[in-house]
Amino acid sequence: MRDKPAKGSLPTPAAFINAQSAVTGLRGRDLLSTLRSLATHGLRNPVYTARHALKLGGQLGRVLLGETLHPINPQDNRFADPAWSLNPFYRRSLQAYLSWQKEVKNWIDESNLSPDDRARAHFAFALINDAVAPSNTLLNPLAVKEIFNSGGHSLVRGIGHLLDDLLHNDGLPRQVTKQAFEVGKTVATTTGSVVFRNELLELIQYKPMSEKQYSKPLLIVPPQINKFYIFDLSPSNSFVQFALKNGLQTFVISWRNPDVRHREWGLSSYVEATEEAMNVCRAITGSRDVNLMGACAGGLTIAALQGHLQAKRQLRRVSSATYLVSLLDSQIESPATLFVDEQTLEAAKRRSYQKGVLEGRDMARVFAWMRPNDLIWNYFVNNYLLGKEPPAFDILYWNNDNTRLPAAFHGDLLDFFKHNPLSHPGGLEVCGTPIDLQKVTVDSFSVAGMNDHITPWDAVYRSTLLLGGERRFVLSSSGHVQSILNPPHNSKANYVENPKLSSDPRAWYYDAKRVDGSWWTQWLSWIQERSGTQHETLMTLGNQNYPPMEAAPGTYVRVR
Repeated sequence: MRDKPAKGSLPTPAAFINAQSAVTGLRGRDLLSTLRSLATHGLRNPVYTARHALKLGGQLGRVLLGETLHPINPQDNRFADPAWSLNPFYRRSLQAYLSWQKEVKNWIDESNLSPDDRARAHFAFALINDAVAPSNTLLNPLAVKEIFNSGGHSLVRGIGHLLDDLLHNDGLPRQVTKQAFEVGKTVATTTGSVVFRNELLELIQYKPMSEKQYSKPLLIVPPQINKFYIFDLSPSNSFVQFALKNGLQTFVISWRNPDVRHREWGLSSYVEATEEAMNVCRAITGSRDVNLMGACAGGLTIAALQGHLQAKRQLRRVSSATYLVSLLDSQIESPATLFVDEQTLEAAKRRSYQKGVLEGRDMARVFAWMRPNDLIWNYFVNNYLLGKEPPAFDILYWNNDNTRLPAAFHGDLLDFFKHNPLSHPGGLEVCGTPIDLQKVTVDSFSVAGMNDHITPWDAVYRSTLLLGGERRFVLSSSGHVQSILNPPHNSKANYVENPKLSSDPRAWYYDAKRVDGSWWTQWLSWIQERSGTQHETLMTLGNQNYPPMEAAPGTYVRVR
């Protein structure tokens, strides 16, 4: 089924914090400085401030008299309980909260602050407003009901969860019950073998699951920020199994979780290691060229690799390239980027070089604050106020299985966001060669997430335009992770496509068609056309030079 997207529904996923913020970090002193500036502005403009205070007072007075001034957002699950609209006390408390939100927003919007300062102020107050929501207290009707139903045990359990998280989870509520999953047993279970290992990676070859297979292999390059098994969570959503069942010889890189000894690993190190893995794929399958797939930072890696190969006149080794939620154009517009200056970047570099690595939990904390209602306050209510265990959810388990980044690679990513080097020829040098993506004439398939808050879809779209060759861009209806995990049996799956790529993502979107179903099936047809001829399946893994070393998922994925 195809139809036009709604004309007035241009998706705007770039919320407050994004991938740049996670790599750079967000300093508390910057938020405090913004709040101090706001306070100073309020004191210097007492008449203006008093006028908004009186407006707020008037609204609160009407709320106390029982008026419902602000509609409840039906998509805001925090206030889904009927008590928020039916009970007089809860209705008034919610209306007072919504009145405060609206008037603070108006106070900032109508101030004489600069546009940048207003954006910073909105960002800071959004975090505060989410934190002080009435749903985050023990007066939450769900919490009150649970206390009565459990005879007070929910309160005892909640205090226990809070103390445990303060001691063992950096003070943030846990998002998942980790005991529910185990790598190699309940996730990452597809049969395969490690056929190559070097200092940076293990290369996993998977056992075929089809009677015939294509001659050109698929090499999946996951992000260095997370572990590879996002592509192989469970049989129902395993991209690896989808590829295998459709005749693709499938290899996946499993990155080593670096420690202080590996502080000098940079982008060039990862590109060299990926090239070595690609050559092993070629040697095992006997194919001259390989189909590459990169996700997030893995997409940056395969783009740099292709630029390096092009400079060496060896680009014929690559048959096609697939980019999943990958940024090559690093220009992102969001309020959080206004906190990033030269001093912030240098401080971030200095911290990681002193430690040798950027800790995964530090990035995870910033990622959580990207969507605090979903990733923090939701679990605050569930774990502490309701006294319940967090859910057993495979995606959240993977998301919390953090890895570290070596200091040199972290520095390369900071420079990537600072200089946007791939946007012009020779702006980035990898392995001693300048990169010009326009000369990379490999056919490409790019996927972005309409609701992606980490790599906003318009930036991914602009990244596609940097590439040479035949390009295809698909906008999935999902977010950052669900854009990857989008199997054909997902009844809610849909995407937007338009074969004509214009320079403006908005123009592309307005002329695009909405298609029901998963992009996986469209990609499969595309990749099969670029995977050579079919032949009888060879069930053996590896070869004489690269024999199977150990069963998948290997050793590196288990390193904490």
